[in-house]
Amino acid sequence: MAKISKKQQKVIDTLDRRVNMCREFMNDWLLFNQILSAYPSPGVNKAQLENQFLKIKSKLAREHNVLKESLQSDYGIDSNTMQIVSSATNLESIYAQSEVAVKKIQSEWHRSFISINETLGQIEDKKARAEAGEPISLDPQFAAKGGGGGGMSDKAKTNLIIFIVVVAALAGIFMFTPVGEMYKDSFSDLFG
Repeated sequence: MAKISKKQQKVIDTLDRRVNMCREFMNDWLLFNQILSAYPSPGVNKAQLENQFLKIKSKLAREHNVLKESLQSDYGIDSNTMQIVSSATNLESIYAQSEVAVKKIQSEWHRSFISINETLGQIEDKKARAEAGEPISLDPQFAAKGGGGGGMSDKAKTNLIIFIVVVAALAGIFMFTPVGEMYKDSFSDLFG
């Protein structure tokens, strides 16, 4: 196996953090469903389940935003995931709905669960390829901070924008002002 450069190791470390964050989110998503499914069972402590449900919903909401920002272009989790969390106000109100509504929530949960697993699999694959020495490019924001490959730094982008604006302003001056007419006439006299 080839020696891994410091730059490649940064990519691997970043992907490792992404894998761990995604796994934790997936485990919390599983717990969300376990609590949801346990509620109608006879003999359960419903107050305790409501408390656990509120805690896991809060944790998922906090984790989701951080996960989305951290995964950047690797983020592929179903867009409905947070809608499920926010619409499931409490267990009692979920089970007060019709059986069809409860089945719909469970079906949406499964779709999100699959998308979380797909996202996790893609990141794990990317990490394995990076560990095998394949150059993996991460997001432009990460590259600008010294990791991953490609992309311009923010300073280079700013300089390019300034250059383009100056060139456009000069072109405007030469095309649409008396000063520009004077230069055009001079060029015509010299080269014409």
